[in-house]
Amino acid sequence: MEVIYGIENWRGSQPACVAVGTFDGVHRGHQALLRGAVAAAHAQQAVAVALTFDPHPLAVLAPDRVPLLLGTLEDRLALFAAAGIDRALVMRFDRHLAQTSAEDFARGVLAERLQARAVFVGYNFRFGRGGAGTPEDLERWGSRWGFWTHVVPPVRVGNQVVSSSRVRALLEAGQVEAAAEALGRLYSVAGRVVRGEGRGAGLGFPTANLELAANLVLPAPGVYAVWVRHGDALRPGVANLGRRPTFGGGELRLEVHLLDGAADLYGQVLRVGFARRLREERRFAGPEELVSQIRRDVEAARDALGQPPVADPLLVPPGQAGSGTPG
Repeated sequence: MEVIYGIENWRGSQPACVAVGTFDGVHRGHQALLRGAVAAAHAQQAVAVALTFDPHPLAVLAPDRVPLLLGTLEDRLALFAAAGIDRALVMRFDRHLAQTSAEDFARGVLAERLQARAVFVGYNFRFGRGGAGTPEDLERWGSRWGFWTHVVPPVRVGNQVVSSSRVRALLEAGQVEAAAEALGRLYSVAGRVVRGEGRGAGLGFPTANLELAANLVLPAPGVYAVWVRHGDALRPGVANLGRRPTFGGGELRLEVHLLDGAADLYGQVLRVGFARRLREERRFAGPEELVSQIRRDVEAARDALGQPPVADPLLVPPGQAGSGTPG
């Protein structure tokens, strides 16, 4: 997949089928847009394009309301590629773009620059100055300027509409399995292993301490069964996300113990996918009580994870992620 940063750098004469959105988390609803663009591009001998924005629009429009994100831009692009997108266009969301009228965006960006033949947006998509543009506007303008607009209806898992805000709420409640259903894959974060205090090794359970980005959603504090991507390998683990109250507390940390042993991981990047919350974090009377609980946590994680999955649960191509149904 080719990545283009900035509309001014777009080059191409081939018609495009375009999925448009912020795509925070690339959940099942977003995946429906991407699948539509890819299928339409194949049918029309066009390029499948994902048009996304960075930073998150609220970072410019209402910085006090910008949410913690469900992934980095790099995560988003990797999921676009896995969905079969040919070209990703990352438009910088700034004051200039925020002041562009919806009609000018539809005509100047979609119709003229991208030569869109089909545009895929969500049912609640808003765009242009003041969020004045609606899917109905796109349908009207598209018929005038040569593109067809497909409005993707709500996607539901069970009886709940999938949205980025719902996934955030599930994670913040520690409901990582329900979040995985909405995402179509495990929720995961990546970080570089940094030196900790060595307490895990001293207790017989060495841990990798991950340095995490400050603007990402983290699940509720607790102990989790996790899958860990280390290089090309997918490895089982148990993770503590918390402040270590037994040892006096401190800043929030993610510490991962690999169940199959670990070499020296300092300086390496691991991606941790949250499979199941095993328990809340709590304070123990001392190291012996803590070690007994860690042993139980390790066994619970082994039972929860089972055999390594055939497909990587940290990055499942959206087309294989399951069957969230349009509502």
